[in-house]
Amino acid sequence: MKDIFLIISSILAFAAYVTYINAILKKKAKPHRTTRLITFIITALATVSLFAKNNQVAIWLTGIFAFNSFIIFVLSLNYGMGGWEKKDVICLIIALIGICLWKLTKNPSFALYSSIAAEFAGVVPTLIKIYKYPKTEVWTFFAITGFAALFSLLAIKNWNPTEFAYPLYSVCIDLVTVFLIIRPTLYRLTK
Repeated sequence: MKDIFLIISSILAFAAYVTYINAILKKKAKPHRTTRLITFIITALATVSLFAKNNQVAIWLTGIFAFNSFIIFVLSLNYGMGGWEKKDVICLIIALIGICLWKLTKNPSFALYSSIAAEFAGVVPTLIKIYKYPKTEVWTFFAITGFAALFSLLAIKNWNPTEFAYPLYSVCIDLVTVFLIIRPTLYRLTK
């Protein structure tokens, strides 16, 4: 059953990015450039870290995220918004500190936790953007990646922090992001 969950997680992760890339090309989503650069760097770091730890589960999710994050970063250069405001530079510096800590310690577990913290710092510009301009993102992408991460959690065979940390983080941040995007609609429905 765990292998089926892993397959479902990988399919959902891939489908989420296809959905998001399609939304970007149709100009329904405007990814934040700094977030997308940081997300690419951090997901690539997380993938390398999980590979070094010989992780058999979460590596698939982060690997798909890293590959697609690169594509979305490239698309954000033409279709995105934001870039080099003060908050963006601060988040980029935090992400780079996480990368430097990984290189200095050469500890894959520490690198994973550093990458999660740095990725969160990188997501902050997008969360601010969504709060101000919720129509610049599509909730379906974040909902699908959240479900992909949930199935990745369900696929875990050995429950230890290095196995569940990244998928759990992904579920949580995706839930927050979906809420911020649909918040105006929820507000209108409660009136």
